[in-house]
Amino acid sequence: MRFLYAYPNKVTQKLLDTIAEHADLVKYIDMPLQHASAPVLKRMKRGASGDIFLKLIERIRRTIPDVAIRTSFIVGFPGETDADFAELCQFVQAAQFDRLGVFSYSDEDTSKSYALDGKVDGRTIHNRKRRLMAIQRKVSRAKNRAMIGRELSVLVEGPSPDTDLLWQARLSTQAPEIDGVVLINDFEGAAPAPGQLRPVRITEAHDYDLIGTLLESTEPAVRPPAPPLVNIAPAFVIPNQIPAR
Repeated sequence: MRFLYAYPNKVTQKLLDTIAEHADLVKYIDMPLQHASAPVLKRMKRGASGDIFLKLIERIRRTIPDVAIRTSFIVGFPGETDADFAELCQFVQAAQFDRLGVFSYSDEDTSKSYALDGKVDGRTIHNRKRRLMAIQRKVSRAKNRAMIGRELSVLVEGPSPDTDLLWQARLSTQAPEIDGVVLINDFEGAAPAPGQLRPVRITEAHDYDLIGTLLESTEPAVRPPAPPLVNIAPAFVIPNQIPAR
């Protein structure tokens, strides 16, 4: 399975319309915004601002119903002030991202940012990362709770690596290794088998993971080989390799 990984300036309306019109394309966009403060983005050699990003996010959601949007931010970039960070926090609250990763800035003598002034101390960076992730944790928990009672299609992966009492599955909007999963604690009909595509009824929600009952399905026990993927944006559709949340 592949997910769209694209820089904001490459997310055109034509691209969004293509994703919306083709049921076989995963409705998941990974868009690394890095920050929301215009001064910080400028120091990163990136344009735009939080307001511009919010308008783009609104357009994405308007065009692609039930899309999942993931992004990543860097906290502690040289020159990031308390006001810049407060703006980033407000932006995350407003954007209501489905998935979000936060990285701590660290100096690398091979990067251009190494020569920038206004370095942020390590403790401040650590605290900012924790605060931003706490904001997103509440957003994620609320979004997951809103899914309780819904019946959705999942890909059954197999027994949970954490316990023999549960099986693990993923929605199409949950990227492997970096996003949450659907944990199956009960099933109707045939026992689950790895590779199945089956409906699940969501019964519980946690910060990042969902719990549900696997329902009966007419799908074969094991999925047939998938057809070749259609690369709709060659420079930007790549296997998802973003570090864990």
